[in-house]
Amino acid sequence: MSDFLTIGEPMALFASQDEDQSLAQSVNFKKYLAGAEVNVAVGVSRLGYSTEYVTQLGADPLGEFIKEQLAVNHIGTSYISQTSKHWTAFQMKQRVTKGDPGVAYFRKNSAASHIDDVAMDQIDLTDVKLVHLTGIFPAISDQAELAFNRLLQLIHRHPEIRTTFDPNLRPQLWRSQAEMVEKINQFAMQADIIMPGLSEGEILVGSREPETIADFYLENGINTDTVIIKMGETGAFIKTKDGNHMMIPGYSVDHVVDTVGAGDGFAVGVITGLLDGMPLENAVRRGNAIGSLAVQAPGDNDGYPTREKLNAYQL
Repeated sequence: MSDFLTIGEPMALFASQDEDQSLAQSVNFKKYLAGAEVNVAVGVSRLGYSTEYVTQLGADPLGEFIKEQLAVNHIGTSYISQTSKHWTAFQMKQRVTKGDPGVAYFRKNSAASHIDDVAMDQIDLTDVKLVHLTGIFPAISDQAELAFNRLLQLIHRHPEIRTTFDPNLRPQLWRSQAEMVEKINQFAMQADIIMPGLSEGEILVGSREPETIADFYLENGINTDTVIIKMGETGAFIKTKDGNHMMIPGYSVDHVVDTVGAGDGFAVGVITGLLDGMPLENAVRRGNAIGSLAVQAPGDNDGYPTREKLNAYQL
């Protein structure tokens, strides 16, 4: 039983330790746990909530590494299977002093992409309070999309469970941009809370105007009652079904180490704030805080705080 559940593809991340060298030139790497959904699970667990992660790994050294890292981070593995037929995905990430790092993914035909959709029926949602979903997992294969849709069907049988959705667009995983936009919007409109970035809103809705993006989902969503637009250092814009809207300022950061994982950190803040019973604006403020902590540390989730560190940072 857990408070929080997510489904995704965790990966081993080989992060270059050589500053401003291309991945081809780099020779020094450090291994981390990575993946958008697993980043969120790490952050939620670190702030004291029980979590479960749904995926499939290869029966290989990287799969064992990921299982060990999940255990270290107190993330439940009850719904993780392993297979000897397919390998565990991994990625390589450049280390840069400015801008976003170059990232290379090795995930085609991975174990997670062959996950059994029938296995979703074994998931116990009885005590789950919140499920976090992204647009990445259903994009990795047709089989993963089947599993994702089956999980959505099961969640809908529990109206007491809140769902958050982060588009996390990965155009390279889709057959075309048109297919990506259509399917991501279909998934998003089944969530209670949608959290796109400003540039994602431009692709999915055709506008960079936060209120226009929010209105699109609030007017068309099946269950959607809240849209939160991530705007980086500027902060985040919130609009709810009842028409209330506000801008929550962001945090200024003196030195950015790595931007990867900031959006997932934002999701951690919103999710744990809601689980704590905070008003929405305070949960979003926490999201801004954790997102800013994330960019100040290497690794995709190294900067996510404990309760003590978060409380000290927000004072």
